[in-house]
Amino acid sequence: MKGKEVLHFNTINEFHKMSGLPAPEHPLVSLVDYGLVEYQTSDNEMSWVQNFYSIGLKRNIQGKFRYGQQQYDFDEGLMSFVAPGQVIHIAIDKPEIKPSGYLLLIHPDFIWNTSLATTIKHYEFFGYSVNEALFLSEKEEKIITELVQNIQREYHSNVDKFTQNIIISQIELLLNYCERFYQRQFITRKQSSHQLLDRLETILDESFSTANLVEKGLPTAKHIAEQLNVSPNYLGSLLKTLTGQSTQQHIHNKLIDKAKEKLSTTNLSVSEIAYQLGFEHSQSFSKLFKAKTDRSPLEFRQLFNG
Repeated sequence: MKGKEVLHFNTINEFHKMSGLPAPEHPLVSLVDYGLVEYQTSDNEMSWVQNFYSIGLKRNIQGKFRYGQQQYDFDEGLMSFVAPGQVIHIAIDKPEIKPSGYLLLIHPDFIWNTSLATTIKHYEFFGYSVNEALFLSEKEEKIITELVQNIQREYHSNVDKFTQNIIISQIELLLNYCERFYQRQFITRKQSSHQLLDRLETILDESFSTANLVEKGLPTAKHIAEQLNVSPNYLGSLLKTLTGQSTQQHIHNKLIDKAKEKLSTTNLSVSEIAYQLGFEHSQSFSKLFKAKTDRSPLEFRQLFNG
C-alpha cells in the first residue's frame, strides 16, 4: 500500500460513509454491524487515521490488520481496541468471504465532562496495538455483546437528558470487564508470558553491562519494550500481573543488585560506581540507592567491612 493515501475520519459519520452505511443514529456513538460494512474503494488494502475510539469484535476476517507498528491475523472471537490518532491498515485477502461481528465507535466529544474522559486513558489495552488482542470465552462474549446492545438500544430509542450518563455507565462497565478479561488472558498464557520474562532478564543483563551503561546510560522502559517488540503499556501491564512490579521497578531492581555487587566486592568509590552504572551525578545514584534499601551506599558497604 506504499504511496497510497492515508484516509482521515474526523467524525463517525465520515466512517459510516466510507463503510457504505447509512448515517449514524447518534453523531458521537454508534454500534456498527461489521457484516454490513462495504468499504467504498476498489482496493483490498486501506490505511486510515480516525479521530474516535473503536472497540471491535470481528470474525472471519480473511486478511491482516495493522494497528500502529503491530500486526495480527484475525481469528474467532477477537476483540481489538483502537484509540484516536492511530494509523490503521487493513489488507483483505479474500473479499468474497463476509466477516461478522461489530464495531462500537465512540467520539471523544461524547465523553467530555464525564468521569470517562479521565479514566479512559487508564485502560492500557488501547495502547497494546493488537500485539495481544483479547480472546473471549463464550460466557465472556455474551457479557460483552449484551453491554454493546444495551448501548445501542439506549441511543436508538431514548435520547433524553439521561441518555449520555446511561451510555457512559455502560461503556465504563464494558471497559472494566475487558480489563478483567485481559488479566485472565495474561494469567492463562503463563508459558508465553514466562518466556517474555526470561527475555526481559536477558535484555536487562545486557543493558547493565558496564560498557553499555557508560555508553548509553540507564535503560528506559520504552527501550526495554522495544527490545521485546511489545508496547510499553503492554509490558507494564503484563509485569504488574505476573510480578506485581512495573517495568521501571524491574530496571531499578537490577540496578540495585549491580550496585550492591560493586559495593561489596570492589574498592571503587561511590562516584566511580555511580559512573559505571550510568549516572552523571553520584548524588542521584545515592538518593535512589537509599530510597530502595534504606541505607546509603557507604552504610551498605560498611556491612561488609565490619
